Amino acid sequence: MSVPSDKVGKRYPPLTYAVGREKIREYAAATGFEHPLHHDLDTARAAGYADLLAPPMFVVVYCASLFQAALFDPELEIDFAHLVHGGQAFSWQQPVLAGDEITTTLTVKDISERAGLRFDTFETVSVNQRGERTAVGTWSTIIRGEEH
Repeated sequence: MSVPSDKVGKRYPPLTYAVGREKIREYAAATGFEHPLHHDLDTARAAGYADLLAPPMFVVVYCASLFQAALFDPELEIDFAHLVHGGQAFSWQQPVLAGDEITTTLTVKDISERAGLRFDTFETVSVNQRGERTAVGTWSTIIRGEEH
């Protein structure tokens, strides 16, 4: 199994995502977030927000493109026939609102092999247009060897 551990620390170019009011509403509706903070501008403003509040897992919307870029990076030698999702974990700092511009960077944090399995760990760091951190994500994959 190929383990390109020399790629640990590789950073991908940042990606900026403009958060739209309708995208928040669509995401909230599709994922069952019914709270008016995600749908009604007057309610969000009355609660002290400048615009609609994105649900926490909206983070996937603005981070997924970078994660995909890493998965399809030929330098990482990822074998898709044996790839399985390992996990995702997020920590949130500042809320994300409609009108924000979120810039995300992705770094390869670890590539290792244990028991014939390859484990890849990636980290995304997202900041808003004021430079405030909105979320940090840990994304992991497992690549099974031929015998698994």
